[in-house]
Amino acid sequence: MSITLRQLEIFTAVAETKQVTKASKSLYLTQSAVSMALGELENQLGGPLFDRHGRSLLLNDRGRYLLPLAKSILYQVVNAESMLTEQRDIVAGSLEIVASSTIGNYVLPYLVGSFMRLHPEAHINMLVVNTRNAEKLVQKGEADLGFVEGSVTLDSLRAVPWFDDELVVIVSPTNKLGMNETFRVPDDLRETNWVMREEGSGTAEIFRKKLGRHADLLKVVTKMGHTEAIKKAVESGIGAACLSQLTVCREAEQGWLKCLPIEGMDMRRQLRIIQHQEKVVTRLMDEFLSFCEVITECGLGRECISSPWKLQNLLAEYNAQKQDKA
Repeated sequence: MSITLRQLEIFTAVAETKQVTKASKSLYLTQSAVSMALGELENQLGGPLFDRHGRSLLLNDRGRYLLPLAKSILYQVVNAESMLTEQRDIVAGSLEIVASSTIGNYVLPYLVGSFMRLHPEAHINMLVVNTRNAEKLVQKGEADLGFVEGSVTLDSLRAVPWFDDELVVIVSPTNKLGMNETFRVPDDLRETNWVMREEGSGTAEIFRKKLGRHADLLKVVTKMGHTEAIKKAVESGIGAACLSQLTVCREAEQGWLKCLPIEGMDMRRQLRIIQHQEKVVTRLMDEFLSFCEVITECGLGRECISSPWKLQNLLAEYNAQKQDKA
């Protein structure tokens, strides 16, 4: 009997979840069906692929050898299906994208909405997670594209620079630092309580990296998993935070928050678009990536995004140009 794609899919799911129970739920199969398919695969290959440790299944040397081959085969099948079934005359289909918090909440919604109005047959679904989880979803093939603000750590992914963003310290206007025009390191750092993002956040990772040896002076009083929660905590006066300029433009304009550049420190960071190295770029993906490049047409992307109205005007001009060409 030949090895089937279904067996490889089941093997990959068990390898990633380390349990038959979890794999069966992710594949919408019964546990017995998963166990049977895995047993047949091991029989065909002449030996076990996992070591049993209690309820967990851990890859042995044979399994570790097979896993990247199985993933590559499954990717190639998906790519073949995408290329051979794609409609060439219209931009259509369903695109799964994943974005880290800043980009997903404050940048992409405008772009996705405008793109879908321009291409009614295209559907874009977006999940917002932190940078590390975004990488994992793209690596597994559960997302076609990722948009991240942290460094990319997985070799299986290709990262393309998108545009620059800048981090600033935010405080309540009633905070004693609210009288300052800049934030000084290490003097102000020693006397400040901090509201931070959770572990795995690209913003938190870059902030600590930029501080270097001074990161040990951070007095973190609370961690929160969402930018909006952090902004409200800072407004309440609990302490300071470091966030992207993209996320606080409205609060700064209204006077609810004060933004302080860090004196003598380059707080710019590169936003990136990531995809799997073996992922075939379909027409829908290509059109959406081209559409995203509109951000870079005005130089530093944050200058466009800092005002939703500027971005809306830029997108309206882009849409008009596309319609004229059509």
